[in-house]
Amino acid sequence: MRIAIDAMGGDHAPHAHVESALAAAIEWPDTHIILVGNPGVLQPLIGNAPPSNVSIEAAMEIIGNDDEPVKAVRRKTDSSMVVAGRMVKEGRADAMISAGNTGALMALGLLVVGRLKGIERPGLAPMFPSLDNVGVLALDMGANMDAKPEHLLQYALMGSLYRNKVHGIKEPRVGLLNVGTEASKGSELTKAAYELLEKAPINFVGNVEARDVLDRSCDVLVCDGFSGNILLKAMEGAASTIFKLLREELTSSFKSKLAAGVLKPNFRRVRDRMDYNEHNGAPLLGVNGLVVKGHGSSDAKAMKTAIRQTRTAIGNGLIAALADEFSGK
Repeated sequence: MRIAIDAMGGDHAPHAHVESALAAAIEWPDTHIILVGNPGVLQPLIGNAPPSNVSIEAAMEIIGNDDEPVKAVRRKTDSSMVVAGRMVKEGRADAMISAGNTGALMALGLLVVGRLKGIERPGLAPMFPSLDNVGVLALDMGANMDAKPEHLLQYALMGSLYRNKVHGIKEPRVGLLNVGTEASKGSELTKAAYELLEKAPINFVGNVEARDVLDRSCDVLVCDGFSGNILLKAMEGAASTIFKLLREELTSSFKSKLAAGVLKPNFRRVRDRMDYNEHNGAPLLGVNGLVVKGHGSSDAKAMKTAIRQTRTAIGNGLIAALADEFSGK
């Protein structure tokens, strides 16, 4: 397995990416990790005797978070992100991972890697944590702000196949994000999508409200990118606020600090269950190659999680399965 990592993209690049690459190379000797970026920066971080399955692919430019996505992909052809994407396109890598500019990665998926035949709009599909630790795959979480009912149908088919191939769920339950569980609820988009999903060859369980997502009322949550991104940011903000409030209360007095000391292992377990680091690595489903988005603030632990998820997707032939599913559509 050959995985190219955009070593210069993300808040903690390149140090976190190099650290995760070295750790992954040792744990999974069957995987070749290719760090894409400036050799003058990366080589000192790798050291003189790195594992034999770690290498550097030179790329002298960087796409920053402030760069306009499409222009950056077209003009910065020697950037670490574009070079990694080109390696996937040319078959020199089986997958790529980037924690860099999300918009640029979406543009790269379309302009460099290209769409799968039969796919109209690729979708970004991160994992949400759930109370039973199984998680919920959600798409689209921001690749496309506008969508048609047919796009949501494709998201459902791709998400269902992903959960089957990568997570081993035989008949994933597919839910449609909505403001109520009744079939008559929602916008014109969700009503039309509901009718299509009912007839699709998937295990469709109907509408799902946002408050039920973390209870894993479905295995695949389908929505348009605008609604999905709002849901994602709202959950991240709520979790962050709750932990801040707990920290304030548990350090407000001597008694609280004593109680916090006793309960510290419990709070750590709660934090770990809700930690995005444990669910890092959102595939861009619908492009003709495995393109994985890491959280912008991914540390070494989160990037290693993304590498693990990517290995599983490669090993289970995800892209070939998606191509077969949509080749006749």
